[in-house]
This record gives sequence, structure tokens and C-alpha cells, in this order.
Amino acid sequence: MGLVLGLILGSLLGIAILWVYLYFQKKKNLLVQKTAEEIIKEAEKKAKEILDKAETEANFRLQQAELKVKEQILSHKQKLEEEFNKRLQEVILKEERIASKEEYLSKKESDLFKREEQLLKREEGLEKKLREIEEFKKSLEEQKHEIERLYHQAREELEKIAGLSEKEAKEILLKRVEEELTEEKAKLIMKIENEIKEEVKRKTQELLSYSVAKAAIPFVTEKTVSTVQLPNEEMKGRIIGREGRNIRTFETLTGVDLLIDDTPEVVVLSCVDPLRREIARIALERLIADGRIHPTRIEEVVRQVEEEMEQHLVEVGEKACFELGIYGLHPELVKMLGKLKYRTSYSQNVLQHSIETAIICGALAGELGIDVKKAKRAALLHDIGKAASYELEGPHALIGAEIARKYGEDEEIVNAIASHHEDVPINSLLGIILQIADAISGARPGARRELLEAYIKRIKELESIAYSFEGVEKAFAIQAGREIRVIVDDKKITDEQAYVLAREIAQKIEKEVTYPGIIRVTVIRETRVIEYAK
Repeated sequence: MGLVLGLILGSLLGIAILWVYLYFQKKKNLLVQKTAEEIIKEAEKKAKEILDKAETEANFRLQQAELKVKEQILSHKQKLEEEFNKRLQEVILKEERIASKEEYLSKKESDLFKREEQLLKREEGLEKKLREIEEFKKSLEEQKHEIERLYHQAREELEKIAGLSEKEAKEILLKRVEEELTEEKAKLIMKIENEIKEEVKRKTQELLSYSVAKAAIPFVTEKTVSTVQLPNEEMKGRIIGREGRNIRTFETLTGVDLLIDDTPEVVVLSCVDPLRREIARIALERLIADGRIHPTRIEEVVRQVEEEMEQHLVEVGEKACFELGIYGLHPELVKMLGKLKYRTSYSQNVLQHSIETAIICGALAGELGIDVKKAKRAALLHDIGKAASYELEGPHALIGAEIARKYGEDEEIVNAIASHHEDVPINSLLGIILQIADAISGARPGARRELLEAYIKRIKELESIAYSFEGVEKAFAIQAGREIRVIVDDKKITDEQAYVLAREIAQKIEKEVTYPGIIRVTVIRETRVIEYAK
């Protein structure tokens, strides 16, 4: 009983505990559900805030991106406008150039028409001269018939004269005919020469004055020594070095003789090659300034100066090409042009002479309708052989032609270079105007000097040529050998024969004497009659 009651109470207690547990569990679940709902609501609220913030930030970034894109578009638009304006300016410049070229071409066309008219007039003049020559031939034919008639008449008369043979009569008659023909020939030469000289003189003066006016380049004195100033006399001993090792090293590396004498604070560099002498001068001045003078330092400085000189030669050559508007030369040719700066001919700097010749040659080519660029190129390179004349044997014109051919120059330019001293025949008009330009540059006043011995020899040659002709009494070479005046015996030389004599003397000078420019031959004949009143 008690056990049953205990079981019942125990069961009731268990049920009560279970009901309490379930009640609290349900309450807990309700509390958890309520908490979860609050958390969800809070999360939804935060999510909404985050979304709103994200949307705001996205809108802000979108606005920034739009502004950035607009800025890029504006910048690109400005660049396009600048490019458009630049292209527009280029088009305007090109239009102006085309307009100037059209104006230049129209001017050229007008000049060509004028030249054509001049040529037509000249052609008419030549035709007139040809007609005169034909008339002169006819007159010669008539004179020939007259001479034949006179000959037969004289022969008949001479046969009647006692003491004269037929042979003697022929000699007298032939002598008379020869005198008459000589007189007629001299008169014709005088007439034609005077007409041609006036026309040629006018044209050549106009053309040469235009060409020479474009070139006015000074000359330098030719020399084989250079002097270097020393800070004190002690420096001479340092240059010589112990047992002369410094000076021996310097002379071996540079190929230059270093002369040290009693002249205070000066040493002399002697060498035929001016390029080596210049390298030695710069190297010695640097050694003196540095103060360290010993074989190793000498070798280092000389090598450094040689490298700098190589670059300097290229720069000098490029500058010369730039001044003349010549492009596309082989680098070796450009370098050899730089070497010409340190070469002289009759005291005229060879590079300056080449530039001057190129300017004159270009001007002549432009007037004669020849390719100006090719003419300048040939003239600039015409003495290029002198840059290698120390290494190679032969005339500098032929050496220069071979060098130009080696580095791909045009055959017409090669021939012009080779023929500018007539070592080979000239095969183009370019070679002729190059000769003329070279002579103008070398013969203009102040361009060159020559040695006293060569000058005296040339003067004597000119005078001896004049004395070799019969009838010459005196001959004087004047104006530094550019003119020779010949005084003749008026009893042996007539006025007509004086013209023939002047031509013959000029032709002999051309064959036997080498000279720059031209030599004027003046023949003077006068008759003086003196009487005294007593």
C-alpha cells in the first residue's frame, strides 16, 4: 500500500516536474523566437541601412566616374583641337610654300622666255655672222681669181724682164700674195674677236660676279711648325724627362719632332702633316696643364686626344655638308672632309677652298641649268684626295676620284673630280664648270700665296716666251705675273701682225707655263717721229 502510494506520488511528482519543464521549455522557446524575430528585424534594418549606404556610395562613385569620363572627353577634345590647329597650320604653310614655288616657277618661266628671246637674237646674230663669213669667202674666191689673173699677168711681165727667172718671179709674187692674205686674215680676226670679246666679256662678268659674290672666305698661312707656351723654364726639363724618355715617347706616339732650344718658355712642334702636329700640340698643352708628365700618362693623353680628334673631324665635315645642304655622304668621306681643315695649298685652307668652290660651282650650275646639288657635291669633294695624299702616291685628283668611286659616288662626279686638273679627259659639262669654279676660288685676289722662287721662275718663263718671237724688242711681266706687256719693232711688225703675235704668244704660254687664273698678253706697237727745230 505504501509502496503503491509512493509510486502514485512519485508518478504525480514526475508528471508535475515534466509539466513544469515543458512549461518553461515552451516559455524559453517563445522567448528565443521573440529574440530571433528582434534579431531578424535588427538585421533587416542594418541590411537596409547598408543597402542605402551602398546605393548612396554607388551613386557618388557613378557621378565621380561620369565626371572623370567627361574630363577625359574634354581633354581628348582639346588634344584633337590642338592637333587640328597644328595640321591646319601645316596645311597653311604648305599652301604658302606651294604659292611661293608657283611664283618662283612663273618667274623662272619668265626668265626662260627672256633667255629664249636672247638665244633667238644671238642665233640671228650668228646667222648674220655666218652670212658675213660666206660673203667673206666669196670675196676670197673673187680675190683668188683676181690673184690668179694678176699672177698670170705678172708672170708674163716678169718673163719680159731680163735677168729674172720664172722661179724668182714666183717667189716675188708669192711673197706679195702672202702679205695681202696675212693682212686680210688679221683684219678678219680683229673684227670677229672684238665682237665675240664684247659679248663674252659682258656675259662672263655678269655670271662670275654673281658667283664670286656668294663666296668670300678668308685664307690662312701655310706652315709646318707650331709653338707651345710654357709656364716656366723648369717645364722643359720635365718634358725631356729622365735620359730623354718623355720626349722620345712623345715623338714616337705623335710622329712629330719636339724642338727645345734656348728660346725662353717656348717649345716648337715640327711636322709636315698638320693633323698630327695639331694632335701633338693639344696633347702637349694638356700634359703641361696637368703637370703629370711620364711615358704612361703621355700615351694615355695622346690616345685620348686622337679619339677626340676623330670625333672633331666628323663634326667639321658634317658642318661643311650642312652649310652647303649636302646630305647622304659616306661617313668616311665626311671624316676626310674634316681632315681638309688641316691642309693648305699655297697658304689657302683646302676645306675653305672646297666650300668656296662648291658655292661658286652651285651658282654657275644654277645659271646654266645643271643639277645644283650634284655640282656642289662634286666641288666639295674635288680636293678630297689631298686628305689621303700623305698615305697614297699619285695626283690628288686621281686619288680623290678613286676614293669617291669607292664610297659610291656618281660616275659623273667621279669624272669631274678626276679631270679638274686635266689628268683625264672631261666627259660632261659638270667637269667644265668645276674647273672654272676651282680656278676662280684659287685665282681671286688674296686667296693664295706662292714661294718667291716659283714666282720669279714663272715671271722669267713668261718673258722668255715673249722674246722667242721675232720682232719683239722688250717684254715685261707685270701685275704679279697676270699680265705680260710686249713692245715690238714697228718696222718689223704691222698693226695687223700685232694681233696675230698676241694670239701666238698666248697660245704658247698656255702650252708651256703652269699658272692659276688667266694671263693677259698686251702687244704694244708705236711709231715715234722726232725732229728738232734749230
